[in-house]
Parts: sequence; C-alpha cells; structure tokens
Amino acid sequence: MYAIVEISGRQFKVEKKQKLFVNRLDVAEGKKISFENVLMVNDGAKFSVGSPNVSGAQVDAKVLKHLKSDKVIVFKKKRRKGYKVRNGHRQAITEIEISDILTGVSKKAPAKKEAKKAAPVKKEAKKAVPKKEKQDLSKLSVAVLKQMAKDKGITGISAMKKADLIKALS
Repeated sequence: MYAIVEISGRQFKVEKKQKLFVNRLDVAEGKKISFENVLMVNDGAKFSVGSPNVSGAQVDAKVLKHLKSDKVIVFKKKRRKGYKVRNGHRQAITEIEISDILTGVSKKAPAKKEAKKAAPVKKEAKKAVPKKEKQDLSKLSVAVLKQMAKDKGITGISAMKKADLIKALS
C-alpha cells in the first residue's frame, strides 16, 4: 500500500514505516501529525485518484527529529573582474516516519460521476448530427468535417484540407 501526499508544497510517494526528510515542520519532536492533502492512494485492490485530493484519505506520521541538510555551496564569479563570492546554505529539515495510511474512499463514487459526465456527451453527439447537415459547413471544424466524410464513406480524407472536405461533402 502506498500513497502520494503533498507535504509543504512538495509531493512524496509514501509507504508505512518509511522515513523521509521534508522541509521544516512546526511540530515538536516525538509528536504525531496527519496530512490530509492525499493526491492518490493504492492498496493493491483499490486505486483512488483525487481531484485534487482523495476525500477521506489521511496519512499519519511521527516527527522523529529536526536537523539541517547538507551544505550547498553557492559560488559566483565574473571572469577578468576579480569578483568571487562563496556562500553556503543549510536547509532546515524534519525527519518523519509514516505510521499509517488511512483510506475512506469507495470506488463507486467516481464511477457515478463518470456515468453522469458520459451521458450528456452522448446526447450532444446525437443532437449535433442533424444540426451539422443544416449548418454551413465552413463554420464546422476540420475534425467534424472529417468525421462526416468518414460516415459518408469518402476515402483519402486524411490528406484533405478544410476546403477540400467541404467540396467533397457538398
């Protein structure tokens, strides 16, 4: 089982009992914290993707310690000017351990949404066919014209331009 969670503006793929380093969190060492910005959950059988977050999903973690990351050297130089500047930086980070991944999502909810979205598209397609015959062909897109030509059995439509498609359909 794993999840993709957003912590401090960054996305991490996490599993149970995994240790990872994140940007500094304002939580005392040894305390527990929960992240509710879960973008995806996969537990083998169920695969849930949120839009943008999975509803009811949560990742619990324990703060192990606060520390600083490795030093990053920033070196600036301009040639032939005698200009050299060397700076260093150590980012403050927090080590956390993932204790639990909770899911509260059923697969039925997204399926219903897809069914609702799919039904109007089919209705629009059925309504659009009679209108296309009545409308001016120059106002239609090339993709629609190609589909109409394909329905009528016209060959060589892939190489035709819009004007050629209009002539063939007229």
